Amino acid sequence: MKALFDYIPLIVFFYLYKTTDQTNPHHPLLDVFGLTGATTNNHIIVATLGLSLATLVVYGFLFVNQKFRLEKQQVFVLLMTVVFGGLTLAFRDDFYIRLKAVLINLGFAFALAVSPLFLNKQSAIEKFLSPVFALSVNGWRKLHWAWVGFFVLMAGLHAFFAFVFMGGVYWGEFTAFGDMIVMVIFMAAMFYALRNHIRKDNVKP
Repeated sequence: MKALFDYIPLIVFFYLYKTTDQTNPHHPLLDVFGLTGATTNNHIIVATLGLSLATLVVYGFLFVNQKFRLEKQQVFVLLMTVVFGGLTLAFRDDFYIRLKAVLINLGFAFALAVSPLFLNKQSAIEKFLSPVFALSVNGWRKLHWAWVGFFVLMAGLHAFFAFVFMGGVYWGEFTAFGDMIVMVIFMAAMFYALRNHIRKDNVKP
C-alpha cells in the first residue's frame, strides 16, 4: 500500500505537465505561492511545484501513519524532491528536476551495492526477499547485483529521456509511467526466473 502512495505525486506531476501551457508564465498554482513561471518550460515549472507539494502531503501523511517516522529511502526521496524541486522553482530551470530521478536511482544503486558492509555481509535484497525465496549464497549474490544493475539501468534511462532522446520531449511521460513499466517488467522477470526457488511454506494450498 505504501508503494501506491509514491505514485500520487507523479500523477499530480503528470496532470499539471500535460494541462499547463508551457509558454504562459502565469498559473493559479504559481500565483498562490507568489512564484513566477517561464515562457518556454512553464508546464514543467508548474508540474514541479505540484510534485513538491504532493510529495510533502503524502510523506507527511506517511510520517504520521508510521508513528512519526520515515524509512530511510522515504527520507532520501523526500529530500531529493524538495532540494531539486526547490532549485527548479528558484531558477526556473528544469535541468534540476530532470536530474532528480537520475540521482535517486544512482543513490539506490550505491546504497544497495554497499549494503552487505552494514548488514553482516547480507545484502539488503537478501534481507528483504529471503522470506520469499530460498537461494544459495551465489544465488543471492547474483540477485543482489541484478538489482544494483537495474537501478543503474533506470538512472541511464532517466538520463536518456531527460537529456538525449528528442531533446527530452517524452521525459515527462517516462518519468510518470515509463519507469513503473520497466519496474513491473523487471519484477515479473525476476519472479519467473526464480519461480522454482519460491519457499514452499509461502505457497498456500
